[in-house]
Amino acid sequence: MSEIADDKTKVRESVELERQRLIQLSLNIHANPEPGFEEEKASAWLTAYLEDNGFTVERGIVGMATAFRAIYGHERPRIALLAEYDALPEMGHACGHNIIGVAAVGAAVASKSIIDRQGGSVAVLGTPAEEGLGGKIDMANAGAFSDLDAAMIVHPNSLNIVTIDALACSTLDVEFFGRAAHAAGQPHKGINALEAMLLSFNAINSLRQHIRGDARIHGIITDGGEAPNIVPAHSSGTFLIRASDIQYLDELKQRVLNCFKGASIASGARLEHTFREGTYAPMKNNTVLAELFSSNLQSLGRQVFECDPGLGFGSTDMGNVSQVVPSIHPTIAIASPEVSIHTEEFTAAAASEAGHEGLIDAAKAMAMTVADILQPGVLDRIRQDFGQNQDRRAGAEPESMV
Repeated sequence: MSEIADDKTKVRESVELERQRLIQLSLNIHANPEPGFEEEKASAWLTAYLEDNGFTVERGIVGMATAFRAIYGHERPRIALLAEYDALPEMGHACGHNIIGVAAVGAAVASKSIIDRQGGSVAVLGTPAEEGLGGKIDMANAGAFSDLDAAMIVHPNSLNIVTIDALACSTLDVEFFGRAAHAAGQPHKGINALEAMLLSFNAINSLRQHIRGDARIHGIITDGGEAPNIVPAHSSGTFLIRASDIQYLDELKQRVLNCFKGASIASGARLEHTFREGTYAPMKNNTVLAELFSSNLQSLGRQVFECDPGLGFGSTDMGNVSQVVPSIHPTIAIASPEVSIHTEEFTAAAASEAGHEGLIDAAKAMAMTVADILQPGVLDRIRQDFGQNQDRRAGAEPESMV
C-alpha cells in the first residue's frame, strides 16, 4: 500500500473510532440551537473536544466571543477546516450547522496522523454567525485567514455537490416616515408610509423582469403600522440583493434603491436607507481542491452531482474566505432532493441517521483531502489555480473584499 493510501485508510479509521462521540456532539449542538454571535455552548463543546485531542486552542479571536482558532502542528503549509455552529431563529439547525462544526473538528482530529508524518499543520477556525450576519466577512477583514494555504468547509444539503455557485449579496434596510392621521375621519391629513413601502415592492417586482437571470431581489416588511384605523406614519423593511459578481451587484443596488426613492416621491413619505457593512462575496471555487475532494467523496460510495448554475446556491460568507485563500465549499446529502434547507424537514434531517452519515463522510473526505494537499506538488497546483482564477476575475471585487 502506498503512503497516501495508508494515510487515507488511517484517517477513515480514526473518524470511525470517534463516530459515536462526534454524533453525540452534533446532537448536543442540534438540541441547543444558538443564534449568531451567541453560540456559547457550541463553541465551548467544539473547543473542548479539540483540546482533549491535543490542539492548541485560542478562544475569542478577532474580538468575537464565540470565534476560535485551534491548531495542531507548527509549520506551513497550514490547512484550515472551517466550522459553523449558529442556528436560525425559531427554526433551530434548519441549515445543519451542527453537522458543519462537528465534521470540521472530526476531520481535524483524524488529520493528526498525517501532520505527524508529513509535517505542516491543520487548523480549525470557528466562525460564528454565518446566517445573515456574515461572521467570516469581519474575520477576513481582520486577517483571520491570512496565514492559511487552503480552506475547506462542508455544508449539509440534499445533493452531493463539490463546486457551488454562491452569489454575492448585500443587505438593504429601509424606512419610510410619513404622517399619522385618522384613516376614516381625516385621511387627507396623513402621509402613508406603508403605501410607500408597497409602492416600492411593486417597483421591485417590475424591476425583476429586467435583471439578469443570476440575480435575486427579495425582502420583507418589518413594520407596517400600528392599527388599521391610523394612517401608518412609519414603515420599514429589509431586502437582500444578490448577483453572481460584485460589479453587477453594485449596479443592481442602485437600481433597487431607485425603486424606494421613486416611492418616496410618489407618496410624500421621507426615505432613510442603509446598506449594511459586509458584502457577501461570490464563491471562488478552487478546481484542484474540488477535484481532490470529489474523488475522496466518491471513494466513500457517494455520487457527486454537478451544480446547476441556473439555480445558484444563495450566498455564504465562505465566499469572502475564498477571495483570500484557495477554498472549496462542497455540500453533502443528508436528505432527499425534495427537502430544502431552512425548513422544518431539514431541521429533522440534521439530527437523523442520514445526517449522522453525512457528518461522518464529510469528516472522512476532508481529512483524506488534507492527505492529498500535503503530497509533493499538489499545493503548487492549488496555488496556480487560485492565481489563474484571480486573474480571470480581475476587477470583479473591490479591494475591501480581499
